[in-house]
Amino acid sequence: MEGPLITAVRAGDTDAVAHLLLAGADPDGRDAHGTPALRLAIEGRAAPVARLLVEHGADRAQHGPDGIRLLRTAVDAGSPALVEALLSDERRWTPGEDELREAHDLARRWYETGAETELRRRTGARGPVTRTRVQDGEFHVVDELALDGATVRDGHAAILTDLDTRLGTALSFEELKRRALSRPDQEHATWSASTMLLAHRRDPDTWRTAEALRAHPDPAHRLFGAEVLRLTHLFDDRDDDPFAAPALRLFTDWSAAEKDPAVLAEVLVGLSEQPAPHVDAALLPHAGHEDPRVRHAVAGGLDSHAPAFAPAVRDALLALMADPDADVRYRACHTVASGKDRAPVLADAMAALLDDPERRVRVAAVHGLARHDDARCVEGDRRLPPAPPGTPHEYELDEVWRYEMRRDGRS
Repeated sequence: MEGPLITAVRAGDTDAVAHLLLAGADPDGRDAHGTPALRLAIEGRAAPVARLLVEHGADRAQHGPDGIRLLRTAVDAGSPALVEALLSDERRWTPGEDELREAHDLARRWYETGAETELRRRTGARGPVTRTRVQDGEFHVVDELALDGATVRDGHAAILTDLDTRLGTALSFEELKRRALSRPDQEHATWSASTMLLAHRRDPDTWRTAEALRAHPDPAHRLFGAEVLRLTHLFDDRDDDPFAAPALRLFTDWSAAEKDPAVLAEVLVGLSEQPAPHVDAALLPHAGHEDPRVRHAVAGGLDSHAPAFAPAVRDALLALMADPDADVRYRACHTVASGKDRAPVLADAMAALLDDPERRVRVAAVHGLARHDDARCVEGDRRLPPAPPGTPHEYELDEVWRYEMRRDGRS
């Protein structure tokens, strides 16, 4: 009979695994076949569970009953989050160079062959491959491919980039761009691995190479360049902020000329991260754009730090809070909530969202009304439907009791 930790690991039950480990369960426990818990977490694509086991001291150098190293199993799974979990906290364990190179060569083979082709080769099956977009780690997604009972995730290029970095391999801008464009999706782990690595270089050559992509005829190349530029400035915390002025000039000019919605949205986000007085003027012409991604960038980028919104900005936010797209309504409501403008028309617009069909928009409205000391937040909070398990940002509702404390003179 399996112990409770093994049962929880097999189920991918992160809360139960955490509780059992805190209660003293052995992170190196094995099932009846001698398979360690960490191997079971890898096979189940349960990166949060794997990370918990590692944090509680699971032996990452151990083998499964088949003698295969855990890192190799994680690379075969195609999950960057699993590989990252295994390689975290290098003070406690670091694989030898031979193990890293073995994993690197395996990731390269998957990447160069293609996940679907390699999956077919391994299974020998000819039927259709099912692709499902899945969350891999907290911030990124990958595709999970299933064929004849076997599954693999297509994050091998991101894994390869991670292992290249750990091995000290110097990767060119062009190689990282090539890897990103193999999965041209900003949320995909492969794309993010390239843009993040380039952005953290924070050097003029990378900036110039990324800037040159603005003239590329392919929107995917322009998008890649825009994201590298935006992140380069975002992550640069030096006092002299050398990329601030170039970023402001570049994104201002680019926003007026870009036609592709995805690229334009990225450029507008980059522009909105600049603390400059004319940013609102560059954002406002796009407030009525046909693509919701662009309107979302405008809704989140309008300046909320001034004592009051300029009339044109206030009008744009009122329209965006009534937008057909829920993401846009949510973002616009948050901008109003965080602003200092207490105009009644803004509070009324938030109150109108208390019956929004999307619960998260209603939460944003309750939060915003509470921050504006508007009593309608209390009734709005009371009428909210129950939150499904794991619903994010529920802490925003804490603003209601803070409002009640202020109202009742208890703060």
